[in-house]
Amino acid sequence: MHDETATLVTRLLAQRWLPRDDVQARKALLDEAFREELDRRLESVGLELREHPYAAYIGLAVARKSERAVFGGSDSWISNTLQLDRDGVALLVVIWALIVLPKRQRQVERQDVEAAASQSQMFAEQKPIPRDPTVSPVIAERTLLADFGEKLGGKTRVGFNLGTLNRLGFIIRRKGDVAEGPLLDLAFDYERTARRILDGALGDLLAEAASRPPSAPMDDIDDEEPMDEIEESADV
Repeated sequence: MHDETATLVTRLLAQRWLPRDDVQARKALLDEAFREELDRRLESVGLELREHPYAAYIGLAVARKSERAVFGGSDSWISNTLQLDRDGVALLVVIWALIVLPKRQRQVERQDVEAAASQSQMFAEQKPIPRDPTVSPVIAERTLLADFGEKLGGKTRVGFNLGTLNRLGFIIRRKGDVAEGPLLDLAFDYERTARRILDGALGDLLAEAASRPPSAPMDDIDDEEPMDEIEESADV
């Protein structure tokens, strides 16, 4: 007999993400009984469905109750299961903050505007949460290097880590620009992480970068610089 729940889990494990408009993904998000069975079976193996109402994709993540066993199973606590180095994790946090945080604010503002407009319509239907890709900022690699290169290991390390994050599906690199990849909005728990970034050391660095004049040439950025300040804010 066909086991649709098992099929969805297998697809997520094999493909690592699915768009929300995928038939099985929509069933997981809208069918309460199907979702309960999915959550139960994922929980039995220490996983959980990672999704957010504003995210365009769904994926799998280590369940909260399994984090210590997975990430703290060795002599020291590991930050990820993808073999990313410290500077790679720090770069991912920076990109998440530069793309997902402003994107989320735009999505919320747009939904508020649409909700206010619909109130004047007596029989207005509930509109879906906006997931228009145009609300997602694009970062120039040149700007990223100028603003954060010194904290992220220099031009060589940033370039290497950008390639890794692109391969893993967190970002998409296009002609010198960094755009959101399928997994970026799912990389961190927004409710847990956003305030820690905004109120922590990275929040100060983001504000400082926003107040700087236009980016310096990439050749002016040293290849070997400390990244301890960023790493402190990447403890997610």
